[in-house]
Amino acid sequence: MRDYGKEFAERVSFIRQLVADSGVDGIVFGNSGGKDSALVGILCKFACENTVGIMMPCASKRNFEQDMNDAKELAEHFGIESRVIDLTDVRQAEIERLQGITTLTNAAVNNIAPRLRMTTLYAVAASEYRLVAGTGNRSERYMGYFTKWGDGACDFNPISDLTATEIIEFLKWLTAPGCIINKAPSAGLFDGQTDEDEMGVTYNAIDAYITTGEVSERDKKIIDRFHRNSGHKRTGITVFKEINE
Repeated sequence: MRDYGKEFAERVSFIRQLVADSGVDGIVFGNSGGKDSALVGILCKFACENTVGIMMPCASKRNFEQDMNDAKELAEHFGIESRVIDLTDVRQAEIERLQGITTLTNAAVNNIAPRLRMTTLYAVAASEYRLVAGTGNRSERYMGYFTKWGDGACDFNPISDLTATEIIEFLKWLTAPGCIINKAPSAGLFDGQTDEDEMGVTYNAIDAYITTGEVSERDKKIIDRFHRNSGHKRTGITVFKEINE
């Protein structure tokens, strides 16, 4: 049986040591109201008292209602400092400027919010000597289901080795709010959006595939395609190297 007490202590110790070695004053993370950010926020709070979660609603109705309410409940439940910044106008201003030089695709527009959020987190981090905690899980990373230089950016990530299924199990052990544990995973990029609908495959199928290799032929084709097409997100920046270097 999995020893969550031992695992929790080890992850908290990892973060605490990282903060000490970095010489920073605290941690900042995006408190989205989702499962991944919830687990990261809890771990960081136990490791570092000076942890702040930033709620960054942007455009979609869900951001301002369900996500905000869930994020607040998490913060209250675990005593995490919270701040709110509405990025809707900033996103709209960026879209309007860009429309003057290019024809924006839906994908380009959807990726603006995650990158604005990460810009915000790093601005806070730089101003207050904090580390930015990442909130992506193993399943999302395998699928490439994150925005490059958006939610995929961070100084450290204490949950990147955990699948979506393991995140849920961990949150249950921590007695996190049920509203977060039971909600459908969603990046909240637009109203009605859910991760599984957008990918066309469930996290249960993804997790089974990457941990056991067992999956239906239909799901395997989808997962393999996502993984293959997102390889550039999991590698470093391509740079020029002299032949004799």
